[in-house]
Amino acid sequence: MQYIPPNYATLFVATCNLLNLAAPNRVYYENQDAYTEREYERKIDWTGERFHALNADVLAVQEVWDESALKACIARSGLRYDFVSVPGAENTPPHTGAQGTPRVGIATRLKVDELRSFVDFPPGFGVEVPGLGPHTRFERPPLLATVRMKHGQQVHVLTVHLKSKRPKFLQDAQGNPLEDRDDRKVGVMASMRSLLMRGAEAAALRCIVIDLLQDTNVPLVVMGDFNDNPHSVTTQLVAATSEVAYDKAARDVALFNAYEMQGESALKKDVAYSHIHQGFPDVLDQIFVSEEFVATSRHSLGDVRRVDYFNDHLHEGRDRSRSDHGFVRALLRLRTA
Repeated sequence: MQYIPPNYATLFVATCNLLNLAAPNRVYYENQDAYTEREYERKIDWTGERFHALNADVLAVQEVWDESALKACIARSGLRYDFVSVPGAENTPPHTGAQGTPRVGIATRLKVDELRSFVDFPPGFGVEVPGLGPHTRFERPPLLATVRMKHGQQVHVLTVHLKSKRPKFLQDAQGNPLEDRDDRKVGVMASMRSLLMRGAEAAALRCIVIDLLQDTNVPLVVMGDFNDNPHSVTTQLVAATSEVAYDKAARDVALFNAYEMQGESALKKDVAYSHIHQGFPDVLDQIFVSEEFVATSRHSLGDVRRVDYFNDHLHEGRDRSRSDHGFVRALLRLRTA
């Protein structure tokens, strides 16, 4: 019999932390100046140019205060995305954008079958944070979009932004400090609060991943700002990749780092970082995929062809018109038959 190679449909996905993308003349954090009209235009220009370069079918975005600002970036990119949504950051009356913390969103040129935002942790997954009390909700709710490719294949895309490592100091309702921030032991406690919160969010996110993958064959892409590297405890709480080594059944609900799953023909550059902190590069922005994208899996429906890091701007100096995160894009393939 003659071997007939399979036909593939391609899917470009990208994750972008947009560094406080907000409308002009509006205060988003009390301790930060609002964007002037000129600053806003520069940010929209810069972000639109990056979207144009990425040219992704699905954009997962973080740190959006105003959905209208994201739509302006997309318009400036010259690309067409029929579906744009940032739940919690809407600007249609009576909504006035995100309040308190920025939100995650999605833009796609694919058909969206379902959109769902997760606010509360599953029952029993809350934690008690010293000085703060119960932590039972996501600060930035993960966003699930179920998209449909042209050949009919559904793909789940989950956009995430976990709690940062920034110390969580106690403050009153007006934002005034309630702790001595110069006391190093107080600083240790504040950092532990952040870790507890990120750990709880990661565990809650893991439950969402299990529900999406268990006993199904719908491919899943999880991407966003994990605020830690791929092999950290909190990231692996979400992915559980290591469990596959000793439990074959774990593959069904595991996630795999797209960068490590790239095909052999991919050029794996040693510039795979998405953030620079105090001079040290790190990978905080990540793309994970389910086993349907793992070429060697017997349940494979496709593969990861290439992962690219768009991070040159991280060396151009601090300027809030640019993001302080690199953007990550993956080229995925799915068989059409």
